[in-house]
Amino acid sequence: MNGGAVTLAEKSKEVPEHIDLILASSMTNLPAFIALTNPRFAHTPKILYMQENQLTMPLPDGEERDDTYCYINYLSALVADELWFSSQFHFQEFMNALPVFLQKFQDYKHKELIDSIRAKSKVVYPGLNLREHDSTPSLRKENTIPVVIWNQRWEYDRNPEMFFRVMNRLDDAECQFELILAGDHFHDKPMEFSPIRKRYGNRILHYGYVSDTKQYSELLHKGDIVISTSRYEFFCTALMEAVYCGCHPMVPNALTYPELIPKPLWEPLLHGSVMYHTEDDLFKKMQKLLNGKTKPLPNGTLKNINAHLDWNRYMYKLDDLMQSATESFKG
Repeated sequence: MNGGAVTLAEKSKEVPEHIDLILASSMTNLPAFIALTNPRFAHTPKILYMQENQLTMPLPDGEERDDTYCYINYLSALVADELWFSSQFHFQEFMNALPVFLQKFQDYKHKELIDSIRAKSKVVYPGLNLREHDSTPSLRKENTIPVVIWNQRWEYDRNPEMFFRVMNRLDDAECQFELILAGDHFHDKPMEFSPIRKRYGNRILHYGYVSDTKQYSELLHKGDIVISTSRYEFFCTALMEAVYCGCHPMVPNALTYPELIPKPLWEPLLHGSVMYHTEDDLFKKMQKLLNGKTKPLPNGTLKNINAHLDWNRYMYKLDDLMQSATESFKG
């Protein structure tokens, strides 16, 4: 967010063609980019895609929020002609945080501008590359015991501590399972993963980030259950990929999950629960799944949860939205 606008402004000089629309991520200092390229994009419609925001992004213990980045998000929201949020949860979180953030300023808070930001905002889910998983056959028939997947980032906001506490309780309760531990990490890996390797040994079928798409897809098609213990989530791409590949989700009844998973599937009569409310609730529902007292949702049901977000279908909706934004600006 510091130097990106300068780099993008310089790169834009290499594009001689007329630009009809600017689609910028929320990591962009949009006012700085427009100023640095002035007057070229002064009258070009601008969409700011809010895949995350700096006002509510959780911080590790000991870190303080830098209001400079929050202010960049705020100014970019004012400059944009439209804001697209990655989920309804994200939109509401950002709108609720804006008046709290502006209250920090001694004067000229301009809270009345919040309504203008709200009026030009909409929820536009990110597309998912789901078709790339269609060529991978299901490998679950090879499983002799359930396989549990963790495929989120190995970061504090994904709460790996809770994941391992629950898995250790299940292990202590003599539940049988194997683990696939995949996911990216940008900082030091949380220390919780080291003792887990010692405890589970060869019951860990995979450990570490997977860069190869085919290998990653094979892991997702081998898992029976995918768990989220996130403290915060603006969307949940990794989990949605696992669900599409046939993994029964166990997710908190909070964040983005209630809007992405149809309500009839939260507590289905004939199959295991999808939503949990507390850590203990997760333990109890996982125990039932692992012991066979409840069944995972059928593969067809799981695949249909987010199939509409596959790029092969979803790109047409995004094309229409961008076309509409362009024409609206001209009008």
